[in-house]
Amino acid sequence: MNNALVLGGTGFVGRQVCEALHRDGWRITVPTRRARNAQAVQHLPRLTVLQADVHNAQTLPGLVAGHDVVINLVAVLHGNAATFERNHVQLPERLAEACKRQGVRRLIHVSALGADAQGPSLYQRSKARGEAALQAAAAAGDLDLTVLRPSVIFGAGDRFLNTFAALQAVLPFVPLAGAQTRFQPVWVNDVAQALARCAHDPNTAGLTIDAVGPDVCRLIDLVRLAGTLSGHPRPVFGVPEWAGRVQAAMMALMPGEPLMSQDNLRSMRVDNVRTGSGPDLKHLGIEPASVHAVAPLYVGHQGPSSHLLQCREKARRV
Repeated sequence: MNNALVLGGTGFVGRQVCEALHRDGWRITVPTRRARNAQAVQHLPRLTVLQADVHNAQTLPGLVAGHDVVINLVAVLHGNAATFERNHVQLPERLAEACKRQGVRRLIHVSALGADAQGPSLYQRSKARGEAALQAAAAAGDLDLTVLRPSVIFGAGDRFLNTFAALQAVLPFVPLAGAQTRFQPVWVNDVAQALARCAHDPNTAGLTIDAVGPDVCRLIDLVRLAGTLSGHPRPVFGVPEWAGRVQAAMMALMPGEPLMSQDNLRSMRVDNVRTGSGPDLKHLGIEPASVHAVAPLYVGHQGPSSHLLQCREKARRV
């Protein structure tokens, strides 16, 4: 039986990845700083939760040791330059070194479709630098690397369509920065299945795979879809970037994770769609699901949502 180490295994995508690997017969190790965060995966019989800090350079080699494959899902959407550097650049660098020290060659890394060293946002640039560090290690012969580059990921429990649905339950209208930015949303189950297939198939080493769905959608259309499916459709209109920056600055002053940050706005200066002709999910034998087919199954059908409570509180303060 093969052993997989999943970094970020307690998150939205990580939970689905762990379940997909478990169905394929893997033994799985999930490190987390807070064991209580792993409740969603602790029911899996062949999954072990370890309380550990993956950012600790001394701890990481011991976590990597004895595993046949390492899957890195660690990412942040909000933060300052140091936060992006720590999660998107330093961790991949340390992970490559830990794998080399322990003789673990197989690494699957989740980057981002918009990763670009010259991109407008810290998120895009840091993702590109982390990916480049791993590609350098692979070129040196230290890793058998597969990179997955997803567009925005949707699914039950997401903080994308569900958040916009919750906002429309409490706001009379939605002003939206980046309204015309195009995305190619991909279902979380398809991403999880892609990672499980890459873990199973060593021939995927050396590939950079675009994980995108079949639909190219403007952000404004996705927000309207979320409102319609939740039963709370509201007028949605685009606003210029300067107005979005004001909104983001106000949201940053509120408790908790912001719904939108300045860096998110900078990311949306460029479309988040597949532009190359390299491998995609179909290369792995996966026919990606349409957001229009999947979203009706969960948006507005999950009962009381923490997103709704957060959005209600934030709307009250704006």
